[in-house]
Amino acid sequence: MHRLDKSNLPRHLAVIMDGNGRWAKQQMLKRIVGHQKGVETVRLIVEECSKLEIGYLTLFAFSAENWLRPKTEVKALMALLKKFVRSELDRMMNNNIRFNVIGNRAELPADIDGEIGAAIEQTAGNTGMVLTLALSYGGRQEIAGAARKIAQEVAAGTISPDEIDETTFPRYLYTATMPEPDFLIRTSGEMRISNFLLWQLAYTELYFSEVNWPDFDKKELYKAFRHYQSRERRFGKTSDQLRAGMLPG
Repeated sequence: MHRLDKSNLPRHLAVIMDGNGRWAKQQMLKRIVGHQKGVETVRLIVEECSKLEIGYLTLFAFSAENWLRPKTEVKALMALLKKFVRSELDRMMNNNIRFNVIGNRAELPADIDGEIGAAIEQTAGNTGMVLTLALSYGGRQEIAGAARKIAQEVAAGTISPDEIDETTFPRYLYTATMPEPDFLIRTSGEMRISNFLLWQLAYTELYFSEVNWPDFDKKELYKAFRHYQSRERRFGKTSDQLRAGMLPG
């Protein structure tokens, strides 16, 4: 097994945490038990990424489409989310983690949004890893929202259509203050990105693990990082161009 090169880790890691329900079914347990076990994995992965000094960790926690799930499951997930934000606040403060949320917070229950707002405010001065939860989030919805904002500014005369390009557009996304993800991990064997960070993943390295999220531990995280370190990120260039750029002079 190759050792992990801690000098070559993604600055921004994004994770689609999939397989909680599948894990519970395999254990012949209720789906909510799988989500509860998944929260334990979140805690473990957040702690490990913080130790590795990953700059940004973005977790797809609840999609815009997840509102279509059975009401009892949605209610249980919201209760679990509220408990997580409240219980993890001290841990985030102790580990210098800054908390962030992307998505349509207006769709969240008021009490949960209040907890989120308080956690964001309390951790705002922390200078370590930025932990972002994507809640009530959809990539297409985010892009459409950005387009609306730009259209409003064009109509108001504050921006010219000629100024809109791939550099200016990201300023209108939820992730405007964050670098694009270097690495995306999706668990449970599904090989799709499910409307997650559609704009931001343009040049992201993708990794699909067969392991269900509740069983995704430190060993699996390091395995994923070793895969990341084995890849050559060319951004449209050739390997020869990259090597030439590394040569002195």
